[in-house]
Amino acid sequence: MYAVIKTGGKQYRVSPGEVVKIEKLAAAVGEPVVFSEVLMVGDGAELKVGAPLVDNAKVKGTVQAQKRDKKIVVYTYKKRKGYHKKSGHRQDITLVRIDEVVED
Repeated sequence: MYAVIKTGGKQYRVSPGEVVKIEKLAAAVGEPVVFSEVLMVGDGAELKVGAPLVDNAKVKGTVQAQKRDKKIVVYTYKKRKGYHKKSGHRQDITLVRIDEVVED
């Protein structure tokens, strides 16, 4: 069984038992989280697509870690002008283990 959820402005395909790297959530490590914005639920040959959300469907998970992602290097330059600028960015992320996909 799998589901497509929406969180942090992005969509993720999740299934029970996998660990997903998502945008930072305001939850402590070990705390349960519930994703109620479920766009699609699939189970083998059966597929339920929401319009826009699937009614009475939830994805339950547990926060595994709060950390920062790898550094992204941003390099800007203007050709033939001698201008260049290098900066970096590290995004805050939350690792969530998906426990179950529930549909009533």
